Amino acid sequence: MASTVSENTDDGVLTSERGLTFVQGTALYVGAVLGTGAIALPAMAARAAGPASLLAWLGLIVMSIPLAATFAALGSRYPDSGGVSTYVRRAFGAHWAGLVGWCFYLTVPPAMAAAALFGGAYVADAVDGGTTTTVLVAVALIASVTLANVFGLRVSGRLALGLAVVLALLLLLAAGSSLPHARLDNLQPFAPHGWAAVGSAAALLVWSFSGWEAMTHLSADFRRPHRDIPRTTAAAVVIIGVLYLAVAGASILVLGAAAGDSNAPLADLLSIGIGRAGGVLGTVVALLLTLGVMNTYQASAAKLGAALGRDAALPRWLAPGSESGGVPVRSVLIVAAFAATALSAVVIFGDADPEPLVLLTTGAFVTVYVLGSAAAVRLLPHRSWGRAAAIISLIASVLLLGTTGRYLLWPALLAIGCMLYLRRSARTSRSAF
Repeated sequence: MASTVSENTDDGVLTSERGLTFVQGTALYVGAVLGTGAIALPAMAARAAGPASLLAWLGLIVMSIPLAATFAALGSRYPDSGGVSTYVRRAFGAHWAGLVGWCFYLTVPPAMAAAALFGGAYVADAVDGGTTTTVLVAVALIASVTLANVFGLRVSGRLALGLAVVLALLLLLAAGSSLPHARLDNLQPFAPHGWAAVGSAAALLVWSFSGWEAMTHLSADFRRPHRDIPRTTAAAVVIIGVLYLAVAGASILVLGAAAGDSNAPLADLLSIGIGRAGGVLGTVVALLLTLGVMNTYQASAAKLGAALGRDAALPRWLAPGSESGGVPVRSVLIVAAFAATALSAVVIFGDADPEPLVLLTTGAFVTVYVLGSAAAVRLLPHRSWGRAAAIISLIASVLLLGTTGRYLLWPALLAIGCMLYLRRSARTSRSAF
């Protein structure tokens, strides 16, 4: 919602009588972060670290505080729709800003494939199907959102936000209704795979917390960015932290050792809490949420790809559709083709296990966090709370980046590819003159 009428407040900050309010901003923030991770990651983290995965959840929530504060400080000081890319460009120049764009554009396809497998696993669990069912549903999901984006259809912002609200309520219902079945004995052994496994679980869980940077693109749309962005950020951190800890704790305490083997942990908790109807409800909502998230990510990535083509950060062949209201069909099809390739790779080489795709995605996202935090350290005033938060989030992001192990190769390859492409593009432009 773009601002149209502006006024100056007593502190000299430009505000708008129209635009995002505190409540609207908080709801959008929760919707941006609370996504498909909530329906699948509790089981994956439990499989990686057992009950000790709760420490990984808690650690990511604690890390979210300075990270979210960093982006809130940047958004309130430099409100701009370019978000992290704008801050990195201000701090380090066009090449590093281009890398941010590459990280988003070329990481959305494996993220789409992973999300599709999450949704497929819920359907397979509901109908007692196997890997074939999971993969077929995943293919159908990718094809559906691709067709929708080719023809310019969109999941409305209100519908996407509504699905996120329904998911939040379901998480509370699942945790609350299953609580009578919780057993403290399920916390033993607490770290069956060793304490190092907590780091592995944390690397997976970054998927669940990706999105703290998303609201920076809407920073200019708040009525009072200087005041409302920090408030909405603080409220979102608390809400998301409570929801994630509730469902993760319930998964361990109620499902026990079976938590790591569940294909549909949310549906399982609802089945235990309110009966078979709860499992069906969880499956339907998980499928709708997956469709909504995939549609939004593909639409956003396709538009970004067209913009990168227009700006010569990717081949200009991708540029059609970059204009306002345009449909970037070529970019949509490229994203879909890469998503299908990622899906095929994990089906052929990984028995349709989405974990490699999740780690590939989180490696790129954390790279963006590192760049965004570094930009904040350079841009924000010394001795300000925002810069202090940026220093902490930069250190934490670098440490978290190390937990992704060999999947660091992906952002490293993106960095090399981006730099080589931009240099080649610059030489071509100079030779033209």
